Amino acid sequence: MIVKLHLIFTLYSLCASVFKVAGTKSKAKGSQGQFPITQNVTVVEGGTANMTCRVDYNDNTSLQWSNPAQQTLFFGDKKALRDHRIELVRASSQELIIRISDVILSDEGQYTCSLFTMPVKTTKAFLTVLGVPGRPDITGFTKPAMEGDVLTLTCTAPGSKPAANIRWFRNDKEVQGTKEVNATGKSFAVTSSLQFQVDRREDGVAYTCSVEHVSLPNPYMTTEVLEVHYAPHLEITHSLIIPQEGQYFKLECVSIGNPIPEPVLWSKDGGELPDIERMIVEGRELTITTLNKTDNGTYRCEASNHLGTSSAEYILFVYAKDFPWPTTDPNAFAQHGPDHALIGGVVAVVVFITLCLIIVLGRYLARHKGTYLTHEAKGAEDAPDADTAIINAEGNHVHAEEKKEYFI
Repeated sequence: MIVKLHLIFTLYSLCASVFKVAGTKSKAKGSQGQFPITQNVTVVEGGTANMTCRVDYNDNTSLQWSNPAQQTLFFGDKKALRDHRIELVRASSQELIIRISDVILSDEGQYTCSLFTMPVKTTKAFLTVLGVPGRPDITGFTKPAMEGDVLTLTCTAPGSKPAANIRWFRNDKEVQGTKEVNATGKSFAVTSSLQFQVDRREDGVAYTCSVEHVSLPNPYMTTEVLEVHYAPHLEITHSLIIPQEGQYFKLECVSIGNPIPEPVLWSKDGGELPDIERMIVEGRELTITTLNKTDNGTYRCEASNHLGTSSAEYILFVYAKDFPWPTTDPNAFAQHGPDHALIGGVVAVVVFITLCLIIVLGRYLARHKGTYLTHEAKGAEDAPDADTAIINAEGNHVHAEEKKEYFI
């Protein structure tokens, strides 16, 4: 009997524990299910934002949305604030969704969803509004710019939030500018400056300002092409390297300058062209239809623009028709000339080697001449002639070695 009672008590305790645990879990689930859930929202200025508040479990308790100023927007399906941009999307016991159209920067802030239980439970959702930057504008261009000028180009992108990023490109290559950010209310005005000195190589170069922002799928870009005016520079090109009598010959005055230097004036030896029938001028070209020796001389072309005047010269030498061709262009030789230093060095080396050879040869000859006279003297005492004296001297050479004389 005692065993039966103990068994019944144990089963009762076990059941009570199970029911207690189940009740605790149910209570926790109900408490968690009645807590509102929201999400932060990011929207581009001028776009539409949907604000959603929901609960997993609700016993017919009302939901409410309030703006950052704690003004009630909707209480359940009842609109509380008169703003035509704010509309109800869905209202139920477990969800409250509202829509804000044509979002402006001042709509940004922390919105509150409230569940009217005891006590009231609230959750925050932050609405972020991205300010779209305005189209960039480049200022500081001088049209045209003059060679030597210092230009400062400025690109401005207003109304961005957060601040936009500006990049500069010279043709396709990025160059660094100086950035400045100024706050204007809740948005930012961003400027970037690029400073450089103008030269003729800048003529026709495209400068591009690129504005990048998180609200833009592709960067905004604007481009300006620089026009540079500079003084002219002239060169003369010729159709024949070795002009000969009877040939057709053409000179062209190639000009570099902006504006294009015009007109081109041709002259010969400081005066007018002597034979206008054979010497034909067409624009920048001078054509001599049939060369002869009288065409020899210095030809000059001259042109100018509003920034200056330039000229170039060409020395014409007409060779005979059957004359062997030289290996170099007379104008090229006249321009560069011989290397006098190299020629002088070679001559000096040749003279030095020649003097050394003369000295060595003189010493050698003097030495052998002295030996001959000494041998002749030694045999002359008993010899009737010079030949016999030399033979007698050679015979006595062994015994009289100590008496040999040399003249050096």
